[in-house]
Amino acid sequence: MDYKTSGVDIEAGYKSVELMKKHIAKTMRPEVLGGIGGFSGAFSMEKFKDMEEPTLVSGTDGCGTKVKVAMVMDKHDTIGIDAVAMCVNDIACAGGEPLFFLDYIACGKNYPEKIAEIVKGVAEGCVQSEAALIGGETAEHPGLMPEDEYDLAGFAVGVVDKKDLLTGEALKPGDVLIGMASTGVHSNGFSLVRKVFDMTKESLDTYYEELGTTLGEALIAPTRIYVKALKSIRESGVKIHACSHITGGGFYENIPRMLKEGTRAVVRKDSYPVLPIFKLLAEKGNIDEHMMYNTYNMGLGMILAVDPADVDKTMEAIRKTGDKPYVVGTIEEGEKGVTLC
Repeated sequence: MDYKTSGVDIEAGYKSVELMKKHIAKTMRPEVLGGIGGFSGAFSMEKFKDMEEPTLVSGTDGCGTKVKVAMVMDKHDTIGIDAVAMCVNDIACAGGEPLFFLDYIACGKNYPEKIAEIVKGVAEGCVQSEAALIGGETAEHPGLMPEDEYDLAGFAVGVVDKKDLLTGEALKPGDVLIGMASTGVHSNGFSLVRKVFDMTKESLDTYYEELGTTLGEALIAPTRIYVKALKSIRESGVKIHACSHITGGGFYENIPRMLKEGTRAVVRKDSYPVLPIFKLLAEKGNIDEHMMYNTYNMGLGMILAVDPADVDKTMEAIRKTGDKPYVVGTIEEGEKGVTLC
């Protein structure tokens, strides 16, 4: 009896690491100390000593049951972007700069080529957010998970000068809400998606005219990373008053998280285009409008508040990074919450 007989292939683990090294190398930053394969990742804080009060911000998340779509489609090279996006977007909407990321892959069986494809996506997400991939773990769980299945999660750390933390305290009535376009469902609400659509290769390969692509391609589109857009706004000299990453819970749960007491967000539903995938989802699943806005991003992955005088400069800064901005509403006096009209 040996470890391989029990279901854990150490040699496959070694091969996975070798295959993923070239992807990890693309994410390196000057602050990374040491190489891949150590017991921990080291990151120098030398460059932050010029900050008045350097403050670490962190985020951890996974891709939820979106991994099921990747498994049915046998397409694993973008799901890692989702894992990174869910963490670094949270850091960015607090005003932070993502520094490094670590991933965790749990699988029924280690297929090195598949693991390398997953990490390729993780590395791409790190490149997009300018975060270093400084470590990770691939764990085989024979008997706990089917051999062809896996789960993916991650953890990111960023930094911000304490005075630049986005807490919502700067928010005031009259501020303008600007939303940034999402790429689709992102990584939330897939348990409902999987109830509405059959999770079979035939179903996911079905082409929909209104989507302009197959259902699978629309659903697996990776989560948009907004790190560079928010950085561009800061570099333009605009002070962001508050920011919300629209994830699970949609508009109704996430927008209030950026508000302070006595302020209310008013969002105009007709101020931006709702993506076709959400219209199809609502129609096929007979999902009412309130539930859609309480579950999905509905086409806006990040919403921020700025002074009215800064709207044009903010929109320009967002467009510079290739993102699509929309003026979607305002902040008013009132009970903390959100009104969709």
